[in-house]
Amino acid sequence: MAASASLPASASIDDLEQATRDSPKDSAAWQRLGLAYFEAARFAEAANAYGKATELAPGIAVLWSALGEARVMASDRDPMPPQAVSAFEKAIAIDPKDPRSRYFMAVKRDLSGDHQGAVNDWLALLEDSPADAPWRSDLIRTIEQVGKIHKIDVADKLAAADRKAASSAPMDASLPVAARGIPGPTAQDLANASRLAPSEQRNMADGMVASLEQRLANDPSYIDGWVMLMRSRRMLEQPEKAQKALADAIAANPGKADYLRQQAGMLGIREK
Repeated sequence: MAASASLPASASIDDLEQATRDSPKDSAAWQRLGLAYFEAARFAEAANAYGKATELAPGIAVLWSALGEARVMASDRDPMPPQAVSAFEKAIAIDPKDPRSRYFMAVKRDLSGDHQGAVNDWLALLEDSPADAPWRSDLIRTIEQVGKIHKIDVADKLAAADRKAASSAPMDASLPVAARGIPGPTAQDLANASRLAPSEQRNMADGMVASLEQRLANDPSYIDGWVMLMRSRRMLEQPEKAQKALADAIAANPGKADYLRQQAGMLGIREK
């Protein structure tokens, strides 16, 4: 399962390494560097970067699960090293629904010989996964392979999980972007940040928003990203910056002005 984060389109590993030197207490900078290392198959370095991120923002589940995955991939011999399990357990303690940790803890169960239990856990994860979740096809493949190897009939349960995902998709798609659980700094992200010390909280929240702003600088046509930015500024109680985000979004996308104003209105943001 891929690490959850986004990288600026033009960012190189050298750029991201420099960003951590410039802002060594920015957990989001370390997270982006960890993802870049991971995507380059430099797994030990990814684990080190994610380790730094968890030290700076220990209340964020996705950082712990990314650290766990990097430790799994960096291990030459043990398919599930204890340090990885510890990271996954910390992620689940923070967010019991964290999909990456749930996946790998089921892998651990399979490796221990409890194949039925692992399949059950993966099926439960599949049922909780949105129809467009990027990990969904890999998860289905894993369930089918383990089921075939150990003669566990999974066909009916896979079909049921697909029906559940299909029936829930239209409801989510009908939600306006301002109210949808779209990627980016969410209410839960910022709620997690509220458990940290004030300086860590600000670093984490500002880092997420800065990452989003960088993406919009590279791709100003990303309409939903502008809505995310407006929403984040409102959550951070920065009404003037939320208004600026709306103005910048309209300036970059005049043909979408009415839509952007509608979404902003749902967030209580009005043009100056």
